Amino acid sequence: MTYNLSIDHSDASDPAIVALDEALGRAGNTVSDLRQALGHASDDLIARFEDGQPVTDLVRLRASLVDHVLLCLWREHAGPLRDSAAMVAVGGYGRGELHPCSDVDIMLLVGNKLPADGEQLLSSFLTSLWDIGLDIGHSVRTVKQCQLEAKADITVATTLIEARLLHGPEPLFEAMKDAVSADRLWSSAEFFEAKRREQIARHHRYDDTAYKLEPNVKGSPGGLRDIQMIGWVAKRHFGVRTLDELVQHNFLTPGQLQMLNDGQAFLWRVRFGLHVLTGRREDRLLFDHQTKLAKMLGYEDATYTLAVEQLMQRYYRTVMDLSRVNEMLLQLFEEAILMDPNAEPAALNERFQVKNGFLQTTHDQVFQRNPSALLEMFHLLQQHPDIRGVSAFTIGLVKRNLYLIDEEFRQNPRNHRLFLNILRASSGVTKELRRMNLYGVLGLYIPSFGRIVGRMQYDLFHLYTVDEHTLFVVSNLRRFALSRFDHEFPHCSPLMQSFDKPEIVYLAGLFHDIAKGRGGDHSVLGAVDAEAFCLEHGLSQYEARTVAWLVRHHLLLSSTAQKKDIGDPDVINAFAALVGDKTHLDYLYVLTVADVRGTNPNLWNSWKATLFRDLYELTARALRSGLENPIDRDQLIFEKQSAARALLESAAVTQKKIRDIWSLLTDDYFLRHRSEEIAWHTEVLADSDIDSEHGFLDVRLQPDADGIQAVFYTPRKKRTFAHVTAVLDELGMTIVDARIVPIANGYSLDTYIFMEYDKGVHVDESRMSKIRRTLTRVLTAPDDQAAPVTRRAPRQVRMFDTKTAIDFTRDPAKQRTVMELVTGDRPGLLSDVSRVFVAMGIDIDTAKILTIGERAEDVFYISNVSGEALSDKICAELRQRLIESLDAKA
Repeated sequence: MTYNLSIDHSDASDPAIVALDEALGRAGNTVSDLRQALGHASDDLIARFEDGQPVTDLVRLRASLVDHVLLCLWREHAGPLRDSAAMVAVGGYGRGELHPCSDVDIMLLVGNKLPADGEQLLSSFLTSLWDIGLDIGHSVRTVKQCQLEAKADITVATTLIEARLLHGPEPLFEAMKDAVSADRLWSSAEFFEAKRREQIARHHRYDDTAYKLEPNVKGSPGGLRDIQMIGWVAKRHFGVRTLDELVQHNFLTPGQLQMLNDGQAFLWRVRFGLHVLTGRREDRLLFDHQTKLAKMLGYEDATYTLAVEQLMQRYYRTVMDLSRVNEMLLQLFEEAILMDPNAEPAALNERFQVKNGFLQTTHDQVFQRNPSALLEMFHLLQQHPDIRGVSAFTIGLVKRNLYLIDEEFRQNPRNHRLFLNILRASSGVTKELRRMNLYGVLGLYIPSFGRIVGRMQYDLFHLYTVDEHTLFVVSNLRRFALSRFDHEFPHCSPLMQSFDKPEIVYLAGLFHDIAKGRGGDHSVLGAVDAEAFCLEHGLSQYEARTVAWLVRHHLLLSSTAQKKDIGDPDVINAFAALVGDKTHLDYLYVLTVADVRGTNPNLWNSWKATLFRDLYELTARALRSGLENPIDRDQLIFEKQSAARALLESAAVTQKKIRDIWSLLTDDYFLRHRSEEIAWHTEVLADSDIDSEHGFLDVRLQPDADGIQAVFYTPRKKRTFAHVTAVLDELGMTIVDARIVPIANGYSLDTYIFMEYDKGVHVDESRMSKIRRTLTRVLTAPDDQAAPVTRRAPRQVRMFDTKTAIDFTRDPAKQRTVMELVTGDRPGLLSDVSRVFVAMGIDIDTAKILTIGERAEDVFYISNVSGEALSDKICAELRQRLIESLDAKA
C-alpha cells in the first residue's frame, strides 16, 4: 500500500501546517477542537491574503491543509477501509487548488464493493468532515464503475483525469487511471471535440461575452474554466501534468505561459477575495462585492476613474488576453489532433494561404516585411467567408508583431485604405472588428479606442464595457444594413440600406463613446478625435464633419424624445433647426437606436422605439416644410382630429358625441396625444357618465407597442397621480409616461403608460383584470391616503447611492415650470414626489419618466393652482422639501 502518494510535503514546515498538525495530533480532540484548529488555519490564510502574499501559494496551501485534515480523520474513522480502499481527490481539489470556500471533492475507490461495515465507516468519516466545517462532495465507485460513468459523461471523465491519490493502494488507483485513459475511452480527438462543444455551450450561457458588468470569474468567457480547458486537453493529448510542460512540446511559448500564469493568478486573487468577502463559494463579481473587493485588493479612486473601475478594467483586459490565448491554443490542439498536418495549403497571395480551412501566413516574416498585412488579414477573412478562422501559429505571430502598429503604421495611406475597406465590406464587418479587438490590433490602430478597452462604468445602465458596447452598436448598425434582418427594425433598415456611404455612421458608432474616462464631455472630445481620424483617412471635409456632428450629438435624439414634450411643435421646430437636414436626421436616428439597444438590451422596448420614431417623423415633416415654415399647431391638430374621426366612425361613435366630448378638450390635449389615443379616449368618454362623482377609467394593452395604457377621468381636485403611481409600483410596474390634462368641465383626463418591471411576467387576461381592479380602487380612495409601497428595490439598485439633484427651467410659451429630478430609483419614488406637490399646491401637467439603471431622471412639467409657472421662491422651497423627503427614504 502507498500512503499519501500525491501529497507535496514541501510546505510541511509552513507555520499553518505545523500548527494544524499539532492540533490534529493532540489526544482527546473533540469535533469543536478540530473545527477551531481548521478555523485558525483558514484565518491565517486570509490574513496572509490581505497582507499580499501570492495567492498561488495560498490556494495550494489551502489544499494541503485539507489533505492533512482528511488523512487524520481517515486514519481515525476508516478502519479496514484504510487498506482496501483508496481515498482520491478529484476536480479542483485533485489539482491541489482550493479557495477558502471551495467544495472538497473526493472519491472512495474500492475493489469490488464496500465491505459489510464499509457504509457505516464511510458515513462516520464524512460526518466528521461536515462537523468540522468542510463542504464535502463524495462518491464511491469501483474501477469498472469509473470506466462506465466516464464513458457516459465527459464531465466525469474530466474529473478523473485530475484524480490525485491521497491514501490507499497505489495499484488500485493506477488501475482506475488506466481504465479511463485515452486508449480505452474518449480518445484525444473525441475528448477535444466534446470539451470544445462544452465550452461553446458554457459561453452561450454567458451571452458569448466576457464583458458583462457582473461576470462569473470561473465560467464566463476568458475565466478560470477556459484556462482549465487548456489544461484538460493538454493532459489528455500529451499526458502532461502542468501547463509548463507544453512549452517543451512547443505548444506554448514562454511568453504565453507567463500570460496564462499571470492571468490565473489575478483571477485566483479575485476569486479568493470573493470567498473571503462573502464567506461562501461565490464566483460572481456582483455589484454587491465589486467596490469592497477593489478596496481589499488595494485599488484607490483616481481623478477620473473609481477604484472599482480600475479593478474591473484590469479584469476585462485580463480575460480578453486569456480569451485570445484560449482561442489560439484550442486551434493549435485542433490542428494537432484533428487535422491533416500534411494538407496542401492553398495560396491567397504572397503573404497568406489557407490550410485545413484556416488562414495562415506563408512564412513567419510576413508581418515584419509587410506590416500592413496586420490589417490585410482581416479584410481577406471578409472576402473569403468560407475560411473558418485564423491558425494558431498566425494568432501568435500577430501578438508578437503588434509593436509594428506605431505612428508610422497609423499614417500609412495603404493602411487607411485597408481599414476603410474593412468598414465598407459587404459582410463580416462586425465579426472582423471584434477579432481585431480580441487580437489587440484595433486598440493600437486607434489608440483612443485602446484606452477604453475593458473600461467599465459603475452603474446599471451600461451593461457592457465601453469597447464591447461600441462593437455592439456597430453590430446593430450592420443588422440594419442587411436585408435578412429587416423584420427586426423595419423603420431603421430602409434608412440604413439607403445610405450611399454607410461607413459614416459606422465611424460615428466607433467613436461615439471613445473619449469616456478622460474627464470633460466625452461627446465633445470624441467629436474632435473622430474628425481628425476621418480627415487622416481621406474622407471629405463634409463627411468628416458629419461623423464629428453625429458623435457630438449622439445623445440628442434620445434625450429629446425621453425628456421633452415632443407633442409641442416648438420642441420639434427647435430640434429640427439643430439637426438641419434630412440626411443628418437619418444618420442620427439609426445611430440612436443602435446605441440605446447596444447599451442594455434589457432596457430597450417598443415604447422607446415608438418615442424615437414619433420624434423622427415629426422632425422629418418639419424639415420637409422647411425651417422657415415651422410646424403649424392648428394644422397638426386638424390632421390628428381627422385621423381620430376615421377611427371613431368604424367604432360607431356619432358625430354629435364626438363634438360634445371634443368641446371639453384643449388644444394641448390634441397636441400631446396620438390620433389613435384620441379615438380611444373619446370612445371611453362616449360610453360613460361624464358627470360621475368619482370618475372612471379604462385599461388596455398598447395596440402597437409593449406595455399597458390606463386612462383616468376624475375630478381635477382629486389629484390621482400619487395614488396611481403608488398602486402601479406595488404591482411591480415601471411607469414610462404620464400626461395629466385638465379639461373644461372641472375634470382631468390622465393617461399612464407602464410595463412589467419583470419582463418574464406574462400579461394575460388574469393579470389585466388584477391591474384593472386594483386601479379602480384609486377612484374612491381618500385624497390623503395613497397606498403604501412595500415592494423593495432590486438588489443591484440598492448598491448605489445617487445624490438627489433638482433643476428648474421655465417654459415661457406655456407658462409652466420644467423640473428635472435626478435621484436614486426605487419603488414609491413618484408617489413620494407627488405628495410634496400636493402639499404645496402644485399641479402636474406632464411627467416624462426615465430610468437609467439605478438612477431616475424624471422630468415634470408643473404649475401653480392658477396655471402659472412657479416663482423662484417656490422653486427653492420645492427643491428643499423634495430633497428632505427623498433622502429620508433613500
